[in-house]
Amino acid sequence: MTDTPALADPRLDTVAHTVVRHHRVSSLEEAAALRGVPPSAIIKTMVVRRGEGDYVLVLVPGDRVIDWPKLRSVLGERRLSMPDADEAFAVTGYARGTITPFGASGGWPVIADDRVEGGTVSIGGGAHGVSITIDGDALISVIGARVADVTADQTSSS
Repeated sequence: MTDTPALADPRLDTVAHTVVRHHRVSSLEEAAALRGVPPSAIIKTMVVRRGEGDYVLVLVPGDRVIDWPKLRSVLGERRLSMPDADEAFAVTGYARGTITPFGASGGWPVIADDRVEGGTVSIGGGAHGVSITIDGDALISVIGARVADVTADQTSSS
């Protein structure tokens, strides 16, 4: 059993969810199959830098990518960037591929793409092979995420 700060997050005690554990995966499709959800229901947590020491977490469906012009518009920012793996770890306490708003250090605001709403999703549980299956609306509510259209199809990304 892997215990992570995500699984110890007290917000999880307030909402129905299931912890799913599996071996480390090498693709979105493999993760979706092991978690029993479609690839679009796998939720990636991306760390985005707004400025020096100022970050936001962005929840992105697995089959989509951040649409930078949309995200800049929603955040009212002209410049956004992705920190490197070391910086992302420093500001969340999680390695890339394991980042989740649950148990993350920093208390950063969260933007959820509007496609997270309305169905069951699977978000990282803070370690490779650990995930949390949860209703998307409940996820948004329990983490206090702001909802907006901030993604694009992988093939039409900006």
